[in-house]
Amino acid sequence: MIEIVIDARPAALSEAMKVKRILPFRQRRMVGPFIFMDHAGPVNETPAEIQSLDVLPHPHIGLSTVSYLFGGSITHRDSLGVEQVILPGEVNWMTAGKGIAHSERFEDPAALAGGQLELIQTWVALPESHEEDNPSFVNYKPDALPVYTDKGIWMRLIAGNAYGLNNQVKTHSPLFYLHAELEKDARFGLPKEHSERGVYIAKGIIEVSGVHYREGQLLVFDKGADPLIRAITPATLMLLGGEPLGYRYIWWNFVSSRSERIEQAKEDWKQGRIILPPNDHDEFIPLPEDKGRPAGGPPRPEPLS
Repeated sequence: MIEIVIDARPAALSEAMKVKRILPFRQRRMVGPFIFMDHAGPVNETPAEIQSLDVLPHPHIGLSTVSYLFGGSITHRDSLGVEQVILPGEVNWMTAGKGIAHSERFEDPAALAGGQLELIQTWVALPESHEEDNPSFVNYKPDALPVYTDKGIWMRLIAGNAYGLNNQVKTHSPLFYLHAELEKDARFGLPKEHSERGVYIAKGIIEVSGVHYREGQLLVFDKGADPLIRAITPATLMLLGGEPLGYRYIWWNFVSSRSERIEQAKEDWKQGRIILPPNDHDEFIPLPEDKGRPAGGPPRPEPLS
């Protein structure tokens, strides 16, 4: 029923921003089109210099970044000239396409008070036909994201379709992505219309087939499985998946179906052909030289499938 359980590993996005990295994983690269997943926070200690949390301008190609906050706030700036503060319950959906640079700044000290800053960021790989699209950015407010409720269950649809819900968040391939809050002993099944499905436990303990799973674990289910998930404690989950896109390469912040496109993106960043955000261009993350452990992105240059 469960194909694999992935335990989050520690990683760092900046000097002070530590995260739990869930995807990619060596034994399971993607779940549907989802190729990357980080869980940041809650940030319980505010650093002496708040700027040490910032993720400086850096590039992407071939993917959409999806940022979703449980608490706090982040200021997004990108090379399209967009400046957007994202708040809890909103979705920042940035499609890199042929190339974009952006930064993520933590500029409001009040948003860090009491350990409230906490977020999930995923990357959704693009189909080959959209990998070279022009970049774009959209912020979606909570009232654009429908909610499903049942006994002891609350779910917000971030993107795609599931449980009879859909919304206007623009995606490029079939997928689903939800934030779920469960009361103790709540029970539910996964959406059946998607071939690849996963459940990430952000908080709490759940049970599947008599086995308990805990915070920081991603459960990836076999195709066709019909599991019953029960909350042993109050729990916060992220449900995600969809249809697979096939072979992908990933290196640092670049994703592509072609290895030569990754090499081009490296050179484009080194030569300044991916422009910096016009309102955040005084500093940036240089292209990593150590291919084994680049900062700010997944450390593996080999192809994903």
